[in-house]
Amino acid sequence: MNLLIIQTAFIGDVVLATPLLQAAREQLGATYIAAVVRPDAVGVLYNNPAVDEIIPFDKKGADRGLKGLIRLGSRLREKHFEAALIPHRSLRSAMLARLSRIPVRVGFDTSSGRWLLTHRVPYQAVHEVERNLRLLSPLTSAPLSSKPKLYPDDTDHTAADNLLKRHDVRPDEILFGISPGSVWATKRWLPDRFAESAKRLTDEHTGRVVLFGGADDEALCRQIAEQSGVSPINAAGQLSLLQSAALASRCAVMISNDTGMAHIAAAMDTPVISLFGPTVASLGFTPYGNGHQVIERALPCRPCGTHGGPECPIGTHACMKEITTDMVMKTTSSMLQTLNPEP
Repeated sequence: MNLLIIQTAFIGDVVLATPLLQAAREQLGATYIAAVVRPDAVGVLYNNPAVDEIIPFDKKGADRGLKGLIRLGSRLREKHFEAALIPHRSLRSAMLARLSRIPVRVGFDTSSGRWLLTHRVPYQAVHEVERNLRLLSPLTSAPLSSKPKLYPDDTDHTAADNLLKRHDVRPDEILFGISPGSVWATKRWLPDRFAESAKRLTDEHTGRVVLFGGADDEALCRQIAEQSGVSPINAAGQLSLLQSAALASRCAVMISNDTGMAHIAAAMDTPVISLFGPTVASLGFTPYGNGHQVIERALPCRPCGTHGGPECPIGTHACMKEITTDMVMKTTSSMLQTLNPEP
């Protein structure tokens, strides 16, 4: 079977779709699997043995609008896909599968384009990994759950090693990851609290802090580094996605907003402390697997959306302001104690 998977949401969503790719290969017996993703998420799938082709879809840029959709649909039509699995619940994703003339089109019953699907799977209140796997239910027996996985190669690990060497990190030095950015402003914890956390991690746990992020996060990470007063390593914008994954695998813990790096770190088996503000854990987008922790405050205004937004709709940003540095440090200390119990 030639199979197409369409997930053109954010980087973290593509990470959470990797178990679906693996299950499609193993349980559906798909011989050729292609994945349509945004250009900034292409690197998530490099080296993944379950993916034969990665197809970038620049829906906000060169491929935007109906013309771009028709153009990609025409290209995909030539590949004669037999089925499409569509975790992304957008009209555009469903239209792409239909324009590609794929006979079997499976998506969620809450999709904006559900009328274009041949099979609609209930969108249930479970984790996104498990929700995605249920897209296979019209085609095969219930798939076994598996955790997201990324595949940095030797070159990626070498790039991470070289960055650490440039900052004189000793091989035995403990690293703590901090990921302070997010596409959505309301998902970001306060920079001064990230800075205070970096200082306390350095002082109380005798390790080095690494600040993670893309090029757009470089200024934010630089601000946090300067405020912390402890010279954390600013890796923002210096590494590819899989190089960042390789570096995250060296960290004892990752402290992150509800964003892609939390899922990247979890996929590399790094324990994650994820800070949830406008979104809530019950939506199903927490770091997947054992050993991770979510910090969130119970407020009547939460959730204010499925993604967050550019500004707090009630003007308080209390969901993030009420998460204190002490709360984060207490959770971090407890996690480290669990990972490394004293003899």
